[in-house]
Amino acid sequence: MTDAQQVQQQAALSLERLWPRLEITFRDEADVAPADWRALEMRLRHEWERLFGLLLGLYGGHYDFFYHLEELLRAAARSWFARPTWLKQLDARREAAPAWFQSQQMVGGMCYVDLFAGTLQGLRDRLPSFKKLGLTYLHLMPLFESPEGKSDGGYAVSSYRRLNPKLGTIEELAELACEFQEQGISLVLDFVFNHTSDEHEWARRAQAGDHEYERFYFLFPDRRIPDTYERTLREIFPTVRRGSFSWREDIHRWVWTTFNSFQWDLNYANPAVFRAMAQEMLFIANIGVEVLRLDAVAFIWKRMGTSCENQPEAHQIIQAFHCLARIAAPALLFKSEAIVHPDDVVSYISPRECQISYNPLLMALLWESLATGEVKLLAHSMRRRFRLPQGTAWVNYLRSHDDIGWTFDDNDARWKWIDPSGHRTFLNQFYMGRFPGSFARGVPFQENPDTGDARISGTLASLAGLELAIQSGDEQQMELAMRRIQMLYSIILSIGGIPLIYLGDEVGTLNDYAFASDPHKADDSRWVHRPQADWAWRGKVEHDLNSPHGQVFAQLVRLIALRKQQPAISDSDTAFVETGNGHLFGYVRHSAGQRLFVVASFSPHLQEMDANLLRVYGVGYRFTDLITGQTHTAEQPLRLEPYQCVWLEPSSLPKVTGEPSEWGTSYPSEMLTEEQDRKIPRFPSV
Repeated sequence: MTDAQQVQQQAALSLERLWPRLEITFRDEADVAPADWRALEMRLRHEWERLFGLLLGLYGGHYDFFYHLEELLRAAARSWFARPTWLKQLDARREAAPAWFQSQQMVGGMCYVDLFAGTLQGLRDRLPSFKKLGLTYLHLMPLFESPEGKSDGGYAVSSYRRLNPKLGTIEELAELACEFQEQGISLVLDFVFNHTSDEHEWARRAQAGDHEYERFYFLFPDRRIPDTYERTLREIFPTVRRGSFSWREDIHRWVWTTFNSFQWDLNYANPAVFRAMAQEMLFIANIGVEVLRLDAVAFIWKRMGTSCENQPEAHQIIQAFHCLARIAAPALLFKSEAIVHPDDVVSYISPRECQISYNPLLMALLWESLATGEVKLLAHSMRRRFRLPQGTAWVNYLRSHDDIGWTFDDNDARWKWIDPSGHRTFLNQFYMGRFPGSFARGVPFQENPDTGDARISGTLASLAGLELAIQSGDEQQMELAMRRIQMLYSIILSIGGIPLIYLGDEVGTLNDYAFASDPHKADDSRWVHRPQADWAWRGKVEHDLNSPHGQVFAQLVRLIALRKQQPAISDSDTAFVETGNGHLFGYVRHSAGQRLFVVASFSPHLQEMDANLLRVYGVGYRFTDLITGQTHTAEQPLRLEPYQCVWLEPSSLPKVTGEPSEWGTSYPSEMLTEEQDRKIPRFPSV
């Protein structure tokens, strides 16, 4: 008998023995409907063998393995039976249409509740704004309870079942999730599961000497073991603390703290930790969350002699969580947050692990191409690394709450005759505004004095040159900055996957340097792109087409509406093409009988693409640019103005609705009058 057959046999025997015990546990639950029992049994029989095999591989050597297995089963059943009716209905819809998140209708936004709207009630009041922008996916940055002053922006969680009281309550969040789902907006929350705050109940018990909870973390009486680990670990926050361990005088222990000293890493080699976190995950799922962003996935398993990143067990843990979600919350998707080497990023993406993932490589290389004016590294990397398994999708973004790290592959860079180390130094200097001719106004984050490594903080508008242009009053630079912003958005809205907007960037918010005066924020430059939303100001500029902020907003709203009309942007492959011009980035999307040829210029000067290439890739002779409404033919070179992006549709292919001219001016009717629409810059010329 093979190992796989043995696991299959053991899984079947274990379920045969555990199912009657489960029935005994819940048989007195009068409100458990027979249909819920049938659904649970069906899903268990579908997922159990895989779940059992994963957990056996992780924890089979523990004497109490079957105890934890039974408790996990009880927790999953309890969570399923307690799941609200509207979520069970959503489960059924998502199971019937599992590719729902790959639709061109998907457009994401992300924000901190307190900074964007004050409270959950304030967020509810902003629902019309989300609808106006066209959002169908809303990521609320960490809003669970965390200590004042040492929260890491909410990523130091002290309770997974209570919210920051300044924001609202769990009950209010559940009501909000239901209301937003009714309006077509899926709620996304963070699952911070690599570490907890040192003020979490588990950490407090460990500090009090409770041996059970001491085993939830990594605590060492001296430096012998930490020093051995340190030989192969990289420093994440070198300006906060050198190394990955923090001394706690109150307990006379060294604690593993990959990030901040108040964020204690959890020990997933302990099955009790997995079980405890699984229960927290299922609790959050029943609030009404449709997507969980799995924070810091690369770090969750430690192995001496390695970097303790991207270990095989990290994947097994996520896959086991996935199985539990399929049993008790089938509508739930996982989004990975792995800002690591591109090969490792892709390793977390699978229909059975994380169905969607941030695309840090695309983000970093869009900024790289904007700095250099060349697309050779971007095009080469996308051809090699953009394709994903069927049933998965990228989340494409330009900015987030976090910094920008230059995560490209060194060998990809060398293949294009680029020195990786020197190039990263150049990019840092460029986006800090220190390089001659730079238009950017970024701020360094976590500069390492030993290696010279750094990352970049800053808003989209400030990094793209709008801050400098406004300060200088240079109209030409202002137009170029807005062109850069529109071009970047045109790419993430069409390249394939879910586009994600860091809210505030849609109106060209500039850097907020006031963070430096706040003692709780001054040592973290990422707060420069986390300003408090000024709704009085937003209300003025959103419809002011004489303002660069109003123009940025109107252009983006229009692009989002165009995206939603293009079936070619839905689930399909992206074919990256050779444009014959080192400044032009091109790709083809095709689906549902529609073909879209996208070409973007990263140059501040006029650029051309050969007419033959236009005919070959576009499969036609006459094209309409859906963004400007202009017609192009394959008889002449395609000419692109500075930082222009075109969405070319062959005129011979059927349209979705209306004529190209109508598509070229399409956006929500409540947004702008015809006269205002005519004033939106299409940037056909300078």
